[in-house]
Amino acid sequence: VKIDKKSVAFPDKTVDLILWDLAGEDDIGSFRVSYVRGATGLVLVADGTRPATLAVALTLRERCEAEFGAMPFILLFNKSDLTDRWAIPEGEIDELKQRGWQIYLTSALSGEHVDDAFRQLASMVAK
Repeated sequence: VKIDKKSVAFPDKTVDLILWDLAGEDDIGSFRVSYVRGATGLVLVADGTRPATLAVALTLRERCEAEFGAMPFILLFNKSDLTDRWAIPEGEIDELKQRGWQIYLTSALSGEHVDDAFRQLASMVAK
């Protein structure tokens, strides 16, 4: 587990996020939901070029909600710089958006929309 801190400044306060990178894998079976105990929000990440990672992210959210109840979350689709190679149908992403999910198309390479996503999560957990 890699632990980082990210501070998000708002006009009236600063929200400090402690990020636990659980190094997601395509096999959700080895993930311990107990790692999430005490969390106030989740950042789920799927690789736009690997559909199996979306299934893992969806399962992770379901398991966490079953164990700890509803909590704020965002879903990042990484590799927005490689959308020509994406294998996740746009319709699946649209369906999640219609269900009210906060979704961001991000690039770890360029940093595109990463700060926007964390700002949204910080806003959600600060309420």
